[in-house]
Amino acid sequence: MTAPDGELRPTLTTEAGAPVADNQNTETAGSGGPALLQDQQLFEKLAHFNRERIPERVVHARGAGAYGTFTVTADVTRYTRARFLSAVGKRTETFLRFSTVAGNLGSADAVRDPRGFAVKFYTEEGNYDLVGNNTPVFFIKDAIKFPDFIHTQKRDPYTGSTEPDNVWDFWGLSPEATHQVTWLFGDRGIPASYRHLNGYGSHTYQWVNEAGEQFWVKYHFKTDQGILNLTPAEAAELAGEDPDSHQRDLREAIERGEFPSWTVQVQVMPAADAAGYRFNPFDLTKVWPHADYPPIEIGRLELNRNPDNVFAEVEQSVFSPAHFVPGIGPSPDKMLQGRLFAYADAHRYRVGINADQLPVNRPHATEARTNHRDGRLYDGRHGRVKNYEPNSSGGPVQSGRPLWAATAVAGATGTHPAPAHPEDDDFVQAGDLYRLLAEDEKQRLIENLAAAIAGVSADREDIVERAVENFRRADADYGHRLATAVRELREQR
Repeated sequence: MTAPDGELRPTLTTEAGAPVADNQNTETAGSGGPALLQDQQLFEKLAHFNRERIPERVVHARGAGAYGTFTVTADVTRYTRARFLSAVGKRTETFLRFSTVAGNLGSADAVRDPRGFAVKFYTEEGNYDLVGNNTPVFFIKDAIKFPDFIHTQKRDPYTGSTEPDNVWDFWGLSPEATHQVTWLFGDRGIPASYRHLNGYGSHTYQWVNEAGEQFWVKYHFKTDQGILNLTPAEAAELAGEDPDSHQRDLREAIERGEFPSWTVQVQVMPAADAAGYRFNPFDLTKVWPHADYPPIEIGRLELNRNPDNVFAEVEQSVFSPAHFVPGIGPSPDKMLQGRLFAYADAHRYRVGINADQLPVNRPHATEARTNHRDGRLYDGRHGRVKNYEPNSSGGPVQSGRPLWAATAVAGATGTHPAPAHPEDDDFVQAGDLYRLLAEDEKQRLIENLAAAIAGVSADREDIVERAVENFRRADADYGHRLATAVRELREQR
């Protein structure tokens, strides 16, 4: 077809493939008359336009992503039978989605917020999703508290705004958040870009080797670009000038051939150590001190290809902590156990029951053979194949070999071991983190926290006192300096 400018171009068609005669003018009944229902192009365009958006993620709505490769650099077969980790030099395709947590889809990148760090490994045994953050810990340790926590971070139903009263009321009444809040209001609370932050699996996971031996592991992705952060003033300016700063930086770096990479490490704990360890190893608000279990390098992750379509490949990408492969499994971590259900369920609602059949979510080296059928986005894959089991017609059958071992822990009470050490509380590690900081880092942490807490309503001094008391219990100097800074700011208002 020759366009008006004389250039030979493909013909525009309807969704059914018929050529479109006029894409500039609505078909009407006579000159200037009303539009006609028979104008297929008009109504098809308007109907599709009305449905272009899918519900945004409740959390992690604002994100960016890229494809890459993971390369094994060390032999870890004594710990896991996962095939994608089975040989030094082995490469696996990946997709990594970065995100902020609390902001909506249209929010700015350069804000104080944890960053999601979700990696999809397209392995030969199916997809393995490692869904973590740029912090090794989190605010809460039990999934039953997650909806309440997020409600405090989102817009208040009465004011329509994020309310400091809600944020600090919840944190003050949840001492377990003290460790993560210290991370969040420190220098790393506002990364300069997605390329300049670390990623963590955060949770404890299970590895199982060929002999059936179990190990507990924590993942660390250390940026090879170096840690780089923004000050609050720099972030405020950048967020106003370029809300898409982090997404743009990632895309343009890859376009220039400056492929960002991360050195991948794991901490490994023999399963027998868990019951007697001095901290609950399945508590998401705690870390394993490196002196106890030193990180070992296992691989390198590089991002080297941008998505062609952000909506199709970033917005419609789905990650679930329940997507494991043989040799890797969950732990008794209560937050993780809740996420095993909640993440996949969120995607069933948001994208559709067949979201895993979209190109960005499909396995690459193997075919997904399930008996699920019908529903939105269904591609009719079963045809004449008998999609029930058991059957006598040659359909897929179960393997008979569990992906991982049972997650019971010797000496555990319920799903968590009882505290094995008097330091296993909500404040020790937060205090340890504070004392690790240099004096200038401590001062910036105090200033950031004080500015946030001072925003609590003048008549809710009880919220302020509870919030400050948690930091005082972590470290006396920490609490004293923060109380002084908050009082001075509130007196100025």
